[in-house]
Amino acid sequence: MNAAIEARGLTKDYGNGRGCRQISLTVGEGEVFGFLGPNGAGKSTFVKMLVGLIRPTGGEAVLYGRPIGSLEARRHIGYLPELYRYQEWLSGEEVLRLHAQLCGWKPSDTRTQTRIRKLLDDVGIGLRGKDRVKHYSKGMQQRLGLACALLSDPPLLFLDEPSSAMDPVGRMEVRMLIAQLKNEGKTIFLNSHLLEDVEVLCDRVALLNNGTILECGSVSDVLQEKKRWLLRIGGFEAQVLDWLRESTGLLLNIHSEQGHDPADGSIWLQAEIETEEQIGWLNHLIIEQGMTLYEVKKAAGKLDEWFVGAVAGRSHRGEKA
Repeated sequence: MNAAIEARGLTKDYGNGRGCRQISLTVGEGEVFGFLGPNGAGKSTFVKMLVGLIRPTGGEAVLYGRPIGSLEARRHIGYLPELYRYQEWLSGEEVLRLHAQLCGWKPSDTRTQTRIRKLLDDVGIGLRGKDRVKHYSKGMQQRLGLACALLSDPPLLFLDEPSSAMDPVGRMEVRMLIAQLKNEGKTIFLNSHLLEDVEVLCDRVALLNNGTILECGSVSDVLQEKKRWLLRIGGFEAQVLDWLRESTGLLLNIHSEQGHDPADGSIWLQAEIETEEQIGWLNHLIIEQGMTLYEVKKAAGKLDEWFVGAVAGRSHRGEKA
């Protein structure tokens, strides 16, 4: 796979402990990459370096082989910043026409007008594109910003919290749009605190804390660090739990979210295992004790649990640091 983004030791030192230090990563073409971290971790600083808004104090990076900040690199990208501001006296359509002119397009060209109408529909603005931006909610302005990022049909998109101001319906629509862009082969670098979206959309993730990367890997890999299974058991008695723990040496607990099933009196037991042979042995012991084993399944990993576990006990710069 060819690389869309390559960063080697990229650093921004503000002299106050903030910024980024020695960040190296590669994002392949057509990949959706999630960039995560607590507030103040340096995520937006890193993105601003990649899109050419601020200059690094060390290291280097290229976009499609072109140095960051160069005109050749910028031609490949669309960018939705976390803090977006648009001329409130313009309509949504007029904002897009302005950006079309900045791209060197003629606003009166039929193809330009068709592109603008399609984007307004794609991001959920539709006929409200004729309204002034001052009448848009924050969520509507964020939709407009997404349309601006998509205007030139770039192969690489940097989306910094693309649905943070939207309601649940809007977030779902943006998630569906990103999935569509992924299917079209776009490369997407996604900063988001909505970890459910990251878990669904991203191929790989990196976790940033205090300006340095703690972990980086595929979503499936980071979520399988804890191999957890759920077992639905009938005829379960509380004293059996201690016996099972002692017999297997496994970490076993009544699953707090699933709990008891009032329909048949069964319970959900959660087990953390290292090998699948252990879950087989646990199944055997449960059946041997005369209990009914209704269901056995792998527990779905949760990215928020991984996130919290990875940064637990570490200092965070936070918004006021």
